[in-house]
Amino acid sequence: MAASPGPAGVAGAGAVYGSGPSGFALDSGLEIKTRSVEQTLLPLVSQITTLINHKDKTKKSDKTLQAIQRVGQAVNLAVGRFVKVGEAIANENWDLKEEINIACIEAKQAGETIAALTDITNLNHAESDGQITIFTDKTGVIKAARLLLSSVTKVLLLADRVVIKQIITSRNKVLATMERLEKVTSFQEFVQIFSQFGNEMVEFAHLSGDRQNDLKDEKKKAKMAAARAVLEKCTMMLLTASKTCLRHPNCESAHKNKEGVFVRMKVALDKVIEIVTDCKSNGETDVSSINIFTGIKEFKMNIEALRENLYFQSKENLSMTLEVILERTEDFTDSAYTSHEHRERILELSTQARMELQQLVSVWIQAQSKKTKSIAEELELSILKISHSLNELKKELHSTATQLAADLLKYHADHVVLKALKLTGVEGNLEALAVYACKLSEQKEQLVETCRLLRHVSGTEPLEITCIHAEETFQVTGQQIISAAETLTLHPSSKIAKENLDVFCEAWESQISDMSTLLREINDVFEGRRGEKYGYLSLPKPMKNNANLKSLKPDKPDSEEQAKIAKLGLKLGLLTSDADCEIEKWEDQENEIVQYGRNMSSMAYSLYLFTSGVFSFYQVFAAEGLKLTSSIQAFSKQLKDDDKLMLLLEINKLIPLCHQLQTITKSSLQNKVFLKVDKCITKTRSMMALLVQLLSLCYKLLKKLQMENNRWVSVTNKDTMDGKT
Repeated sequence: MAASPGPAGVAGAGAVYGSGPSGFALDSGLEIKTRSVEQTLLPLVSQITTLINHKDKTKKSDKTLQAIQRVGQAVNLAVGRFVKVGEAIANENWDLKEEINIACIEAKQAGETIAALTDITNLNHAESDGQITIFTDKTGVIKAARLLLSSVTKVLLLADRVVIKQIITSRNKVLATMERLEKVTSFQEFVQIFSQFGNEMVEFAHLSGDRQNDLKDEKKKAKMAAARAVLEKCTMMLLTASKTCLRHPNCESAHKNKEGVFVRMKVALDKVIEIVTDCKSNGETDVSSINIFTGIKEFKMNIEALRENLYFQSKENLSMTLEVILERTEDFTDSAYTSHEHRERILELSTQARMELQQLVSVWIQAQSKKTKSIAEELELSILKISHSLNELKKELHSTATQLAADLLKYHADHVVLKALKLTGVEGNLEALAVYACKLSEQKEQLVETCRLLRHVSGTEPLEITCIHAEETFQVTGQQIISAAETLTLHPSSKIAKENLDVFCEAWESQISDMSTLLREINDVFEGRRGEKYGYLSLPKPMKNNANLKSLKPDKPDSEEQAKIAKLGLKLGLLTSDADCEIEKWEDQENEIVQYGRNMSSMAYSLYLFTSGVFSFYQVFAAEGLKLTSSIQAFSKQLKDDDKLMLLLEINKLIPLCHQLQTITKSSLQNKVFLKVDKCITKTRSMMALLVQLLSLCYKLLKKLQMENNRWVSVTNKDTMDGKT
């Protein structure tokens, strides 16, 4: 994609979406302060518990007395730091200042009380002097501790209200600017407004990222990540789609393409606010209510409860629950993509489950009237039988969905339809466009249907939410690719229309790669392995919060610099998905080439979420590239001369790039940080493009080598047998 000038702010907006402060440094003092509150609270609670749990002894050693005094002083010091944080928050939020200050005063008083009661330096004279200590008034310490915890909780709740308010305010600013962008009619005006939009998106990304990190509910965290993933990918789409509309104002398909981006971004912004405020939109249903695996799990718990209580629930409810589960299996049996064998097996297991339930109900009725050992054993056997039938049904449903997904991903791995759409667009061939648009629509329907089936067998709520995210992405992006392709076909010489189609196609390819990872995660959960081994590539990758980000003060780039860096950063992020796709093809995931390739891909993604202070990370990335070339050179020694030469030619392209990147990171460019970042990203992107080619080439040569070796072994064995004969 050729770089084109774009508005300021887009660099931050396109590259900032991690699960915490990443991208350009944002002076977000409130997040740091509220995080400090929580970090202060944990040791404070522990110290208070130590005091309250102190055992009364007639004789106290000097060591015990000193320990008690140190704990009391530590609590008081921690309270002092906590109060400073609380007062700072109060000064920035006048509407809550009075409430926060009152809570801070209470906390300070409680801390001083605890310190006074544990001041036992003159304990030997305490009784004669009438001094009140922890030993004479332990109740006083408990009361002070309770007051302290109560006041701390108040401040935390008030601080949380401040953060929520800040996120809502930030969202409202983004929406207001988006409304102006929708109505813009000149490119000059668009550049000016988009510059503001980019800065506002950076702020919203940081605030929502911090909130995502703080969420304890995995389901909410997954929803937040999905919404933020939409915003990340749509930012560059909005840029190119808007520019295409401005260039071709009378093109209906261009306007349709742009409107789709705006609608999706608004929905994602609203979703973030719903999660933050814990409010559901009208008509929203709980995703778990349509998940077959969840239904089976709850049904099995209900029938197993009969072992303890025969009157736990009614027989009608149990029958109704099973019917709801079996009704949902119709998503599989009615699907045009389910094989005949899988369909027949699912229907057979469904019938068997109904029969097993009838038998269970019959025995259940007898057990309620007869309390004999034989009836109890028969009930146990009936419970085990229906549990086994449902487990077999789960296996069959899982096999059906995952096999369909794997076959579909393999079939569409080369993205033939997308390449054809790009070609027909440049050629201006409307007839061919209609043919390939129809094929993409069919592919989209297959992927959407597969995602729906995967939802039923996902196994966990976060994975189910990721399935929903994938389903929505394919549904929307498929339509947008067709409208973007139509615009290019109508204007085949338009560079911006071609660039716009490229952006949407890259988003589609990225989601295909993400679906591969999702499939692996679902298999991991089903087979009893945890799904944390691989990250969700479809969602923003987590990054640790770094309080030092605030101290970074990069020089302010102009609009062209920011736009250039943004586009390079986005391309770099998408190349990591391509590399991951190539890595997935290798059967031996422990291969040294695969390991170095995976390391480089992971580093490149982190560099995509860059700040101006990570040049040392680029050095590590370059070093990893040199290690990769060494491994490939070792592999090349096993190849024939022609193949070896072809591979070495590609390696010789990567080695100088690694050295050039190392040189750039060590160079001194005072007051030109963004120029240095620009050069680093450009080199890194070139290295990642070569990495994708090298991984693909090595994989093909490895397969070729294995086939030749197998053929040689086969011929050798035949000759040996002939000799024996």
